[in-house]
Amino acid sequence: MRYIAAIFVFFKLVNLSQAYFVTVDAHAEECFFDKVEQGTKLGLMFETSEGGFLDIDVKIVGPDGGIIYQGERESTGKYTFSAHKSGVYTYCFSNQMSTMTPKVVMFNMEIGEAPSADKDEGDHNKMEVMIKELTTALTGVKHEQEYMTVRDRIHHGINEATNSRVVLWSIFEAVVLIAMTIGQVYYLKRFF
Repeated sequence: MRYIAAIFVFFKLVNLSQAYFVTVDAHAEECFFDKVEQGTKLGLMFETSEGGFLDIDVKIVGPDGGIIYQGERESTGKYTFSAHKSGVYTYCFSNQMSTMTPKVVMFNMEIGEAPSADKDEGDHNKMEVMIKELTTALTGVKHEQEYMTVRDRIHHGINEATNSRVVLWSIFEAVVLIAMTIGQVYYLKRFF
């Protein structure tokens, strides 16, 4: 029975943290909501992966309407806090500053376990604590892999753009050299 409860807790915690990709159109705002109890640990990690200068406005609003966190033109960020009040917390990504470029944002909303009043110690709780620690470590690895995948895609795009510019510049230089050569031959033939 203990093992079934421990496995249930493990899978429940793994499912609480997932990565999402959202496209935020120009002059638009996308918001997401989490209903939590007071004292629950919340976290938001985001990375702008496509669009414009890879920047986005971020805002976290509490259930009382107070702004917990607000950032402007950020490309990446991590913010963790404890819920000061029970209710719905709102995470918003805004692309109001962009005139025509949509942005693609990868983000994770992490929700910890609500604090419990029971603090029984024993083998059963030790097993649950170990499973929670393992789950937290696995979730961290998963988030790091997702973050590295997004960073790899961004850098690949930058490398491809740089490569195409170098090729275009080389073609331009070759055309100029050929034009100068033809011009000099024509000028020397005319001179003699």
